[in-house]
Amino acid sequence: MSGIKKKFNNVVVLMGGESQERDISLVSGKAVTNALKKRSYKVARCILNSTDENTIKEHISKLNPDAVFVAMHGGAGEDGRIQSILEKLKVPYTGSGPESSFNAMNKIISKEIFKENGIITADYIVVGALERELLVNFDGFPCVVKPVSQGSSVGLSVVKCQDELSDAVKEALKHDIQVIIAGYIPGREVTVGILDNEPLPVLEIIPHRDFYDFQAKYDDELTEYIVPAEIDSDLSEAIQAMAKKAHNVLGCDYFSRVDLRLSSDKKPYVLEVNTIPGLTSHSLLPKAALAAGYDFCDLCEKILNSATIMK
Repeated sequence: MSGIKKKFNNVVVLMGGESQERDISLVSGKAVTNALKKRSYKVARCILNSTDENTIKEHISKLNPDAVFVAMHGGAGEDGRIQSILEKLKVPYTGSGPESSFNAMNKIISKEIFKENGIITADYIVVGALERELLVNFDGFPCVVKPVSQGSSVGLSVVKCQDELSDAVKEALKHDIQVIIAGYIPGREVTVGILDNEPLPVLEIIPHRDFYDFQAKYDDELTEYIVPAEIDSDLSEAIQAMAKKAHNVLGCDYFSRVDLRLSSDKKPYVLEVNTIPGLTSHSLLPKAALAAGYDFCDLCEKILNSATIMK
């Protein structure tokens, strides 16, 4: 497609960080850098090894960019901290602003916002380290246990019985001080990419494991991706509308990826909104963008040229 009028010349791609998703960020950052170079942008990679504000400001100021492409997943890159720093520097950046990034990353806040706005999401409880003993009477199986503020299925477990619950909560608490225990929705795994604040075609994920965990996402070559999903048009449109609404009520900007479960009675349940989804040629958002006619270079260029500091 190309032909996009360039708004920026000197671009910095931010990647790395200290989150559990650092390695994925480095892959995304490299892919974005290469894609923008193919479109003749002047691009520098900035690999962050610290989330100290002064260190980040120093690195970015030295590079003197006229725009920053944020390719960081999880942690400071996706919870609003990096975005706040870039706003203080008055440097245009890609993606959502500080508040919407924080709200999307925190599964408690996002679920409450979903409920307030009539978006279907699974019921849940929140547990901290000191409340684990209260789970002896929990009987809401099967359920999903995951840290409150992590992505890429880090620390996530699907728990089928009481005997598995304690270990699952313990594992999730390694990654956060609070754990969310949500009802498991039997059905199909689907995701909707958002680009230019509009939904892309629905993509269905078919893992060849019990569920779409970290290994299924990044290591299992047997995981299947179908886009457009083989779902009737009315239901696809309903899923897209739900995804767009979830993106909007969190205040997300320009692009995101909304993960859902399609229940056996064909109700779309929103799981979460990812404000900086994976950005490699094999990631879910690029697959959906390609189905809509945008190759990976198109996608990266469109995201870059949406950069702003007016969040």
